[in-house]
Amino acid sequence: MEPQRGATTLGGMTSETGATPDPRTLTRADFPELQRVTTRWADNDMYGHLNNAVYYELFDSVLNAWLIRETGTDETSTPTLGVVAESSCRFYAELAYPHPVDVGVRVERVGTKSVTFAFGLFADGSDEIAAHGLWAQVYIDRAGRHSVAIPDDVRSVVERALAAQPAESVRPAQP
Repeated sequence: MEPQRGATTLGGMTSETGATPDPRTLTRADFPELQRVTTRWADNDMYGHLNNAVYYELFDSVLNAWLIRETGTDETSTPTLGVVAESSCRFYAELAYPHPVDVGVRVERVGTKSVTFAFGLFADGSDEIAAHGLWAQVYIDRAGRHSVAIPDDVRSVVERALAAQPAESVRPAQP
């Protein structure tokens, strides 16, 4: 299937035509990791809703909190770093301060040196997705800054998360 004109791609697949479900149909139940976040006054922009950059901050904070908790690793001293190589976010509904939001994380794909994560943002009490993000995280050597294999502790966590998700919603592995 050819990507739609103008559709964004991540990891060689489009977010609208890939193997995963249409992001607008995803609910809280599709995200094994879900964390409540309190929005801040400074998160709103002049239009009265969360600024688009805040969504990426939420993705980053929730993903890293989950990985640190699950691996027991101090990310400031590991020999490898997980860096974002590609990202996208699609917005479906406005979110704003002072309302809390729930940020969901799921694993879309596990490769040799990278993991693709998906994020869902949900308004307090809503099961309807307000924003959907995709994020390709590549692992690099801290000192040499070249790509390396996903660390074993991280691989264990993301493969366990991937195995717990419904088979029809998982992207095929790529090298």
